[in-house]
Amino acid sequence: MESVIKRFSIKRFINELKVKPFIIALAIPFGVQLLSYFVTKGSMDFYGEINKPPLAPPGWLFPVVWTVLYALMGISSYIIWDEKSEYTKEALTIYGIQLAFNFCWSIFFFVMQSFLLSFIWLCGLFILIFIMIAAFRKINPFAAYLQVPYALWVIFAGYLNAGIFMLNR
Repeated sequence: MESVIKRFSIKRFINELKVKPFIIALAIPFGVQLLSYFVTKGSMDFYGEINKPPLAPPGWLFPVVWTVLYALMGISSYIIWDEKSEYTKEALTIYGIQLAFNFCWSIFFFVMQSFLLSFIWLCGLFILIFIMIAAFRKINPFAAYLQVPYALWVIFAGYLNAGIFMLNR
């Protein structure tokens, strides 16, 4: 991994940064986050009242973590877009599909409070994230590594979601 990071030069990245596409790349995941907030806004209050498994973080932590993850998604997608590889279109399509899955999970969990459906959906999301990481890796390994925290958080979210399902039937 160290050689991948060495090959990815922050200085070169900043010098060659195309500002408008970079802003668009960041705006897409942050747009999903904002839309998710508005769709689920009135539905999130129940989280404090339901039974949660051990290690469940406080509700305020989720928007903080998701903001960091969406920033990493945007940066990563920009890197992939900028590479102009023969695999770019496929990789960004997978990226878009997983973002849509990500958005739908919030509706299933918070609005519908369907914990089993949301857990199953989250498993599908993890598979899409894994496929996306593999597709990104073919183009730019550093961009793929930027998605690893997202994959790890979704695994943790799966633990929380499964625990909430089992404790609140």
